[in-house]
Amino acid sequence: MHAIAVSQRGHGDSDKPDDGYRVEDFAADVVPLLDACKIERAILVGHSGSCLVARRVALDHPERIIGLVLEASPRTLRGNARLIEFIDEIGRDLHDPISLEFARSFITDTSSAGAQSDLVDLLVEDVLKVPAHVWHRTFSGLLQYDDTAELTRIRARTLLIWGDADSLVSRDTQDELLQAMPAAELLVYRDAGHTPRWEDPARFSSDLAGFVRGLREGR
Repeated sequence: MHAIAVSQRGHGDSDKPDDGYRVEDFAADVVPLLDACKIERAILVGHSGSCLVARRVALDHPERIIGLVLEASPRTLRGNARLIEFIDEIGRDLHDPISLEFARSFITDTSSAGAQSDLVDLLVEDVLKVPAHVWHRTFSGLLQYDDTAELTRIRARTLLIWGDADSLVSRDTQDELLQAMPAAELLVYRDAGHTPRWEDPARFSSDLAGFVRGLREGR
């Protein structure tokens, strides 16, 4: 069993085309990647907005997905007032080159307070690689996407991981996902914020490994 960390289009050192930043576009990149890596079936792990991408792949290509791990997953971001406010605040000032101040504030505002400073520094470096047009088009795609009417079709075993101090994604959201997704289960991390894997990496790794082991053993 291997783990592969992917920098999606527009991010990291991946190509940064002018267009193609809808949730559906990101999802469409996944199966060709699996094919290139000679991976027949995979477990997809997503955090926050990228959970929507993982869900889209599971909906469009259920034969390729064994399971999903969704950390701090929203239900939908379509018309999300908080995201709209955030986009309005940064829209006028977000241009190339991306400023260090914006990159750092984005990481600290959308992650957990317990994130270590050296980790934040590494993440800021990665954020600085994302050009302004990618930010604008990605936000636009998130605001338009809604798969909630389709979630009952996801049959892959799904592990929801959520911190009860998350100020961005609510417990009600997790309960709604549990009701909609027939094979979902929820793990709650006490006193953890929006990124439990940074606040308790040992537990997160153990929970992820246990979920994978259970899938392999048919539990």
